[in-house]
Parts: sequence; structure tokens; C-alpha cells
Amino acid sequence: MGRRKGSIGIALVTGAMLMGASACGVGGSGKASADDAKVAGKPSASVSPSPTKPAGPPMLLETITPQTGTTVGVAMPISVVFTNPVAAKARATVEKHMKVSASQPVAGAWHWFGDKRADWRPKTYWPSGTTVKIDADMTGVSNGNGRYGVHNYTHTFKVGDDVRADVSVTGHTMKVTRNGNTVRTLSINAGSAEYPTWNGTMAVIDKQEKVHMTSCSVGISCDKGSANYYDLTLPWDVHLTYSGTYVHYSTGDPNPGSGSARGSHGCVHLSMSDAKWFYGQVKQGDPVTITGSSRAKAPADNGYADFNLSWDQWLAGSASGEATTSTL
Repeated sequence: MGRRKGSIGIALVTGAMLMGASACGVGGSGKASADDAKVAGKPSASVSPSPTKPAGPPMLLETITPQTGTTVGVAMPISVVFTNPVAAKARATVEKHMKVSASQPVAGAWHWFGDKRADWRPKTYWPSGTTVKIDADMTGVSNGNGRYGVHNYTHTFKVGDDVRADVSVTGHTMKVTRNGNTVRTLSINAGSAEYPTWNGTMAVIDKQEKVHMTSCSVGISCDKGSANYYDLTLPWDVHLTYSGTYVHYSTGDPNPGSGSARGSHGCVHLSMSDAKWFYGQVKQGDPVTITGSSRAKAPADNGYADFNLSWDQWLAGSASGEATTSTL
């Protein structure tokens, strides 16, 4: 979304705090970089200073998501981004110093995306109503590259109602459930054959009432004469991937459904009234699962698509393996 970093665009949403351009789009490989932690909705980690001063330059955490005090969905991972690379030899120790506790103990594990981002997710979705705490006791911990932690970090958040959205690309529908009960089934259009939507489960990254979207910002077209060129500010935007997938309303597809047969550039389109309603239902971490597209599943680090990896795949990226959370 918005400006591009490497092969992927990062969302900069219009609003009081952020200005920029975004767009629906396939966004190259869809692989996220450590800098992606700086997008909207990614607050800095909360810091508790320590009097200890180890030798060597500091190892710091750039962000911990979710933000402390928030309520999130059942598919939300804990995502920790470091300012400097963590060597493979140090990851087991680093993981053990990032303690996850929950009011309802669950099995889970850390997984490394590259050398700066580590996510913790439960084996299955969080139970609704769970309170979760991460204590990242980094003081004196080495990153294996000559840096040592100088702070402790603590975030506490709550898992809210179990809200899920299941999108059928071929059926042109989105079924929204809350705590296992169907609330509404909405008409949708997804990506075209040229710009298909990602398959798989993507936890909501964030949402904005208005987003400025341009085809140029995600490398679709910068030619104003192209049929694929657009420069629009669109409402009721629920953000699913760093590479540019949103659920939202589009002026170019005002009445989505099987009858209109309009394809997007990778986003999921709803009518104006449905988009506004859906926007009001979902929160960060709610899972949106898309099936029936010709495209592969979104890479797990293209936003918070962690549940697109099987449990065996997840554990393959963990240094310390599966563990059960401590009890709050």
C-alpha cells in the first residue's frame, strides 16, 4: 500500500495523524519487511527502564503488537519487531525471555519471520474473553550479534468476541459470524483474473474510515490513460495485508455480487451500506478467510496471516518449540 519498500507497498492512510496514498493491489511477492512494523496501528513497545547497563550497544524492541490495553480478535498474534537482527544462535534464549501468560492457558509457540520479527500465536485461535500478557524481560539478553537488552517491556491485552468473516470468491458472498452464530451474509466482489485476491486467513491489521488509494502506489499503473489507473479516496476500509488487500466500498463497483461480475484489483468490495456495517463489526485480529480465488494463500508475514501456516510449519520457525502459557 502507499509507498513501496522493496517488493511490497506499505499502507499510509489518510487521517489526522497520517497522510499518504494507498491502493488495492497484489503488491509483488507480498513478503513483509521489518520496516512494515511502522505502518498504522503499530505502536511502539511500552518500556520499563532498568538500572542495569550491560556491555555493548543496546538491543531494543521497535514494536510490540497488539498495543497494551486493546481488545483484539481471536486470530491476533503477538508480534515483536526488533531494531537490529537477532542471530539464529540467540533466538531460543530471546524467546524464553518473552514470556506469554493468559487467563485461559493455551498451547502456542514463537515463529521467526527473518531475523527481526518474531510472532507468538496459539495453536488454534484464542478463546474469546482471554486476557493475555507478554513480559519481554530483555535486560542483559544478547541478540547474538554483540547487542544486549537494556529494557523490560510489558503489554497486556484482551481477546474480545469471536467475530469471523468467510469470503467465497466464486459465490460472491461474505458470511459474518459472532461467537459461532451467523449475523449476516453480504454480497461481495473480489479480485479479477488479472489481479486475483489472496486466499487464506488474514487477521485484520487495522481499519480507517477513508483511505486514499492509487494504482501507481502499488505498481499497477501510473499511466492515467490506462484502464487500470485509479486515484480515489474510498470509505469504510478494513486492512488485511501489507501488500494492499482491503475490504471496503468502491465507487467503481457500487453494487457487488454475482450479477455485477465486476472484479477488483485484489480487494473485497462491499456495497456502501454493507461496508459501513462490516466496518463497525470488526476489530484488529478478527480473521477474514478467503476461499475460491485462483491465487495462493497470503504469506504469513504479509500482515498477520499467521494462521496460513500449518502448526508443523509454524514450529519449524521456532527456536524453543511449543509451550503452554503461564496462568494469569
